[in-house]
Amino acid sequence: MIIRELGEVTTVDWGNGLSRRFLLESDGMGYTITDTTVRAGTMARLQYRRHLEACYCIEGEGSVIDLAGNTYPIRPGVMYALDKHDAHCLVAAPDSDLRLVCVFTPALHGGEQHSIDPDGFSQY
Repeated sequence: MIIRELGEVTTVDWGNGLSRRFLLESDGMGYTITDTTVRAGTMARLQYRRHLEACYCIEGEGSVIDLAGNTYPIRPGVMYALDKHDAHCLVAAPDSDLRLVCVFTPALHGGEQHSIDPDGFSQY
């Protein structure tokens, strides 16, 4: 059994917020669970080429925008899944941080972080 508290986990500043990584590849579970904060007023162009990701919003508001320009509001109780390695823009509302519980498969090693670039999509 694995028991972890927030203060014990690997925390990575991923560019526009913090990713607190509760499970990593070294735990042998095959997936990663994170508690991710997206800083208020930020926008990140992201794509995971080696991982699938599902995110469940527990706090704050924002949106996720696909390559076709479709905007999907994110608020507590909303889940979105990037089931096709989808390139996307993740936007936090201007007045509050966005907080997500995210699941990645396969699991993250632990130190991955984005390189936020306004002209391209950050990938890992």
